[in-house]
Amino acid sequence: MKIVRIIFKYVLYFLLIPISYVAVSFILGAITVDRSETQESSDKTIYLASNGVHLDIVLPKESIDSLLLADLIYNANEDYLAFGWGDENFYLNTPTWGDLTMKTAIKAVFFKSPSLIHITRFRNKQRDWIEIKITKTELRRLNSYIFQTFILNKNQEKILLKDQGYTLRDDFYKAKGHFYLFKTCNSWVNTGFKESGLKACLWTPFDFGLMNKYK
Repeated sequence: MKIVRIIFKYVLYFLLIPISYVAVSFILGAITVDRSETQESSDKTIYLASNGVHLDIVLPKESIDSLLLADLIYNANEDYLAFGWGDENFYLNTPTWGDLTMKTAIKAVFFKSPSLIHITRFRNKQRDWIEIKITKTELRRLNSYIFQTFILNKNQEKILLKDQGYTLRDDFYKAKGHFYLFKTCNSWVNTGFKESGLKACLWTPFDFGLMNKYK
């Protein structure tokens, strides 16, 4: 019976970890970091996109400054660029959710892994994007935040992973930072909003935390 109690105790501890993580995520995600006060008019538009799990920041091409746009691959008729950040191994080995393995998921969540920026190009605005009106200053800060996430080579150029995109309209670039349990693809987007002065969650690892602030 003593062995059974010990096993039960450790199983309980094991279950408390994800339960506590989710509970804290919901609490902190519900706490709103208000938008910084500004006298500027919100005449610029960005978008928040989700594939159901993963958030992207979508910028119209004309709203992307020259420093961020430099070295990026895009065509003249692609008017929107979606920026996402995440675990390198997860990105490259999980083109669809059907390709997800337990090993990949565990490694991404519990170990600090190298990261990538994923850029997807669109010709037209998508119906499920959430439109957000922002000021010129907020847009400038958001451009800077995204740019600062890229790793640059000795020539100050962004580092493209050639032929690693899922389709003909997306690419991966080397990024700063490490993905792990407390720094996810969605918390990267949320941090970008906070640093730009936009309304955000106190912290959220999930997509719905930030999306709920703008729906």
